[in-house]
Amino acid sequence: MQQHPSPLVGRHGEVEDVAEALRTTGGATGGATGGSTGGTTAGATGRTAGAEARTLLVTGGAGTGKTAVVEQARQIVVQEGGRVLRFGWESGEDPAGGTAALTDAVCGVLAKVHDGRLPARIAAVRRVQARATGPGGEVALLSTLGEVLADAAREVPFALILDNTERMPARTASALGLLLRTFRPAGVPVVMAGRPMSPGHVTAAQLPAAADRVLELPPLSSAEAGELVVRRLGRPVEPDLVTAVLAALGPLAGSPAAVLSVLASLEERGGLLELDGQVCLTVPESGLRLRADAAELGRLCWPDASPDAGTVAAAAVLAALVDRAEVRLEDLHRAQSPDGPLEAVGRTVDRLVADRVVTVGEDGRITFAVPALAAALRTLPARAEVRSLHAAITRLVTDRLGATAAGTRRPRLAGHVAAAGATLDDTLAVPLLLAAAGSSVRFNQAWAVRSYHSVLRHLPPHDPRTPGVLHESAGLSLGHSDHIGVLALAEPLLACLDVPHGEDRGDRDDRGEREGRGDRDGLEWVTRACALSALHEHRSPYAEDADPRYRAALERVPVGGELAALGGRYGIGPSVPMTPQPGSAAKESSSSTGPGSGSGSVPSAAEVRLVAAAVGSGAEFERARQDMPTDALGEAALDRLRNAAAYGDLAGALEAVLGEQRYVAAGESTAVRYYSMVRDYLTGDWDSALSCARRIETRGRSGSAAGVGQSARALAAEIQLMRGELGRASEWLDLIPDSVCHPLVARARLGVRYWSGQGDGASADEALQAARHDVRRARESGLLAGLDRVLLRMLSITVRGDSPEATRRTLEELEALYEEAASPMTYEAVLVARGMVHGDADSALAAYRLVRRRVDLPLSVDCCQCLTEVGDDPQSWLDEAMRSGHVLGMGRPVRSLLGAAARRRNVSIPRRRAARAGLNDREVRLIGMVSDGSTNRQIAARLACSEKTVEQRLSRLFQRTGCRSRVELAAAWLDGSLARQGLVPGH
Repeated sequence: MQQHPSPLVGRHGEVEDVAEALRTTGGATGGATGGSTGGTTAGATGRTAGAEARTLLVTGGAGTGKTAVVEQARQIVVQEGGRVLRFGWESGEDPAGGTAALTDAVCGVLAKVHDGRLPARIAAVRRVQARATGPGGEVALLSTLGEVLADAAREVPFALILDNTERMPARTASALGLLLRTFRPAGVPVVMAGRPMSPGHVTAAQLPAAADRVLELPPLSSAEAGELVVRRLGRPVEPDLVTAVLAALGPLAGSPAAVLSVLASLEERGGLLELDGQVCLTVPESGLRLRADAAELGRLCWPDASPDAGTVAAAAVLAALVDRAEVRLEDLHRAQSPDGPLEAVGRTVDRLVADRVVTVGEDGRITFAVPALAAALRTLPARAEVRSLHAAITRLVTDRLGATAAGTRRPRLAGHVAAAGATLDDTLAVPLLLAAAGSSVRFNQAWAVRSYHSVLRHLPPHDPRTPGVLHESAGLSLGHSDHIGVLALAEPLLACLDVPHGEDRGDRDDRGEREGRGDRDGLEWVTRACALSALHEHRSPYAEDADPRYRAALERVPVGGELAALGGRYGIGPSVPMTPQPGSAAKESSSSTGPGSGSGSVPSAAEVRLVAAAVGSGAEFERARQDMPTDALGEAALDRLRNAAAYGDLAGALEAVLGEQRYVAAGESTAVRYYSMVRDYLTGDWDSALSCARRIETRGRSGSAAGVGQSARALAAEIQLMRGELGRASEWLDLIPDSVCHPLVARARLGVRYWSGQGDGASADEALQAARHDVRRARESGLLAGLDRVLLRMLSITVRGDSPEATRRTLEELEALYEEAASPMTYEAVLVARGMVHGDADSALAAYRLVRRRVDLPLSVDCCQCLTEVGDDPQSWLDEAMRSGHVLGMGRPVRSLLGAAARRRNVSIPRRRAARAGLNDREVRLIGMVSDGSTNRQIAARLACSEKTVEQRLSRLFQRTGCRSRVELAAAWLDGSLARQGLVPGH
């Protein structure tokens, strides 16, 4: 039998099973038209003359692909020359169905068999139908229906398919089941498809009993669901997208229809972005939802049958209710009126629990089983006023306990108060929220933060409690790296700074003066916390789109202004001068250790100046270091600080200065993600580094308070440049405004400009001229850290271009930079440069050892390339450079340099592996996809690469295996030849 690769993911075997069932036409009564005797194959249909026609029931949950499997099998059999007819039971005129509806459906099938005997068969059926009113009439009619179908199949062999059996009327299903069990038409295979029904349903009892075999479609595995996403989008996808889709679907993650519905919803909303050759998610993961179509939601998410419009509308109300606050059964059971809105919601919960749409935990908490369903329901119009329901749940408790006691004993009520908004009076909301925050801070800080945020919407700026609430909320948020939460305090903070507090209020007595000074210090600390969080999210208050009120507030808090201006030194926003006002250090020192959570996580004025000085000259850095307490930082921490500054890594710099105890390098902020990206870049995990860059980019476009990272864009461009992907490198650089002059950006721009011109003389001169302009701009902005790598790349270009004067000038500039900056990384660059220009092997070897100790795999490749040129053992250095380059996936720019060095030293470039070495996992997976019949385009989408790359990998596979074509490769894989040759590990 010919194998037909199925376009359906994870359903190849099931499609073949259904196709085999459809092929069994001809029956036990004799062969098919054009067939032969003796059990030989009958014609093009592939059926066996003596085979018995079978009845197959394809079943599975909602959206598992039953219809798609049957349709794909039908197309296969039709392409082979077979005939497959649809059994249109839905066209019956009687809504109740029954034998009459079944008769109409059979006559519809007979009308499609064009052999000249249609009138006689129809007449025979109608005669028996007219006499079927008495006892035994229905049995006689069913017997006649079986006979005429068998007679038609003897003349023109065909198979029948019928879909959506779960919607078939009970009487029709009963008649069809009796027909298939007792009066089965000989030679007519029947394939049915439908959901498994609950016990007691007539269809559930009749049709499975009539089937020779029940084929249940299992849910897709996680890998198959990911493959479905790739095939649906037709492009490589970011792995995080697949993870988010599966998480949003929960128990429906194995449903192909549900996966496709989420993808369709994302496309409708513009939630997908192709970035760096992969499709990424631009909406928050919590916002993934199914398509907001009531009929589709009912078909997918209600297991037994589609719900009515009232049930879907009630579910939409409940989804809106549980979205903003934690709802438990006890909240609904306390309703006084049996006809009230809460009681109606309670009845809705009962129905949805019975339908397995909603679950109730051991603590009574109500949640939706499928988060994407709840998100979709919230987009539908809700008939009830949800805010009033939140208010009613709150009052049920406060009427018994009072506001303060309710907040203390039921802190989760804070969510209902926040959702109720102005529906609840401030005199009830404020004490409840304050009590809930104080009660939950010990066991759930996230709850406490939400409570504080909610109370700020009720407290006026002049309320004496407002500064304390702001301080506590900011401290708690910083404690678990919730920088978005801190930024949400900006608006109430600005309003609070505009009203007099403390000495501004004119307090006369000592106690009032102390309290007022404490309020003012607390507000200044919150201002600095907001500035720090803005930097973590790569947002600058000095950017064009920043709130001007925030900038004005920073002018009133000098230390906060210094901290905000730090961003310009690390590629975050425009560069502004850091000019602390007199007395700011003393005022900062009094507030930096003030009461409240998380005070130590905000750097002091001296620490801010040290972090800022790390990007500048050595003299500036030494002065800032002298302002720090004695022995505050060791040499290792100072080196880490300067290394982080060279990459614009703010989180790494803060961690080096504050230490692990004060700085929490966790969370999802842009700065923390970039910190991980720099680490992955230096250690050689470039795939992970690019994934970080894509997540940073899409997070900045998702509508959150996060900003984009120019340093991440530049580093991603550098990686793609080194991999030879000049187009993708240029795409990253195009996202960076021309006004950005960070050395990391200048370095990537130089490489792309040079290699885009294929390294010819004119393009090299233009690239060098533009790079010198970028170096001047960086110097004018005080950005020296990282310029050494720009100058080192310029020097490499001039050396290859045989430009002695340009080489001498660049080397002098690099050595002058080292004299000025005096940083460890600059010293490494000078050593490499001396080896490159003067052939100084000792300097190159010293640089290599320093780079290996610091862990910088990309620069170690440059060191090995230099040592290949000037070292005593060029072959060993070339071998190591090639090994490291292979780990990084380096492309033409690096390979061409290594190849030129090998030719000059007359050494050979090592092969990556022996000719008969075992295949790796990627090659084994590629052979498996070839054997499944996947095209190059499909393989490229699943492997997240281009079709050209697939062709290259296949060519290498042909050479290594000795196969000359895809067919031979697949045959060698299937018959075990590759395993016998020892090419498949473990076999």
